[in-house]
Amino acid sequence: MTRFLLMMAIMGTLAGCAKQSVRDDSNPSHLPFRNSALDLDARVEDLMSRMTTEEKIAQLFNDAPGIDRLGIAPYNWWNESLHGVARAGKATVFPQAIGMAATFDEGLMLRIATAISDEARAKHHHFIKNNVHSIYGGLTFWSPNINIFRDPRWGRGQETYGEDPYLTGRMAVNFVRGLQGDDENHLKTVATIKHYAVHSGPEKPAIATTTVPRVKIYTKPIYPLFAPQ
Repeated sequence: MTRFLLMMAIMGTLAGCAKQSVRDDSNPSHLPFRNSALDLDARVEDLMSRMTTEEKIAQLFNDAPGIDRLGIAPYNWWNESLHGVARAGKATVFPQAIGMAATFDEGLMLRIATAISDEARAKHHHFIKNNVHSIYGGLTFWSPNINIFRDPRWGRGQETYGEDPYLTGRMAVNFVRGLQGDDENHLKTVATIKHYAVHSGPEKPAIATTTVPRVKIYTKPIYPLFAPQ
């Protein structure tokens, strides 16, 4: 339903636009947007000028279809790398984010993210070589999670770096650096910081209370239960 409504909203916005003319793309391998010697903005402008309104709309979703006449392959933007890329098959699985944050070791976080991006690149090249363009095969990762773990009832606290904003920031910076690499012109992979919605934030009603409406919360002090006797 959300996807349908979004599509309808976009179509309504574009309904008054003049009919678009499509440029000659009979030889897509020689089109300007494929020329890496050109300025990036010029390549983007050229590509956009060759796409129809329908093709542009179709690219707004994570499972973007290919455009055969332009020589563009399908691409799925959804991939995960919070603590490894095992969703795409065998890979090194590191501890959950909150466990890695407990090390307080920024250098270690950088090395972990670098190892993750190494494996991610290898898997992506393997998939492309075998003409696989499915979910968890791309280079765009929906990681890291930088939400502040305010309420344990949220249910996704293990994905975060904990309750300390400074520690979260430092861990996130090094994780992003490790994923994206240090090349000035090319990204090794793409890190996508999240979440800006559906997180453990202070909005009312709290997310935690809306996601567990039938769970009885234990309200007695927790410390005495675990304190040494």
